[in-house]
Amino acid sequence: METPFGKHILAEYFECECTYLDSETAIRDLMLEAASRSGATVVGSIFHHFNPQGVTGVVVIAESHLTIHTWPEFRYASADLFTCGTRVDPWVGFEYLKERLQPTKWVSKEVIRGTVREGFTSSASSGKVASG
Repeated sequence: METPFGKHILAEYFECECTYLDSETAIRDLMLEAASRSGATVVGSIFHHFNPQGVTGVVVIAESHLTIHTWPEFRYASADLFTCGTRVDPWVGFEYLKERLQPTKWVSKEVIRGTVREGFTSSASSGKVASG
């Protein structure tokens, strides 16, 4: 049996009702709190506000990273929450982001990292992995 390296949550939040998708400070605070609530150890972060709008950022955690990208003009945000090991729970961060962003719709997918899963193929010569 393979032991996974970690979980990677891919999340999209649609029709967000929050008013701060364009605030670098608010999004930074949101992501740092999501990391904290997940049980992660924050080691650094960097965020950028785009002109004319939108924020992107990454929170580096000892267990991997959390990222976010916002499109205020579409009331949309996407996030990746990648945690290694089993101590940190990225789903807690996902739920916190969902609560605070207030989307009317959301989509999430969990990828278990470090295992070969049924339906995936790999090619040693190309180094690519594709879904089947």
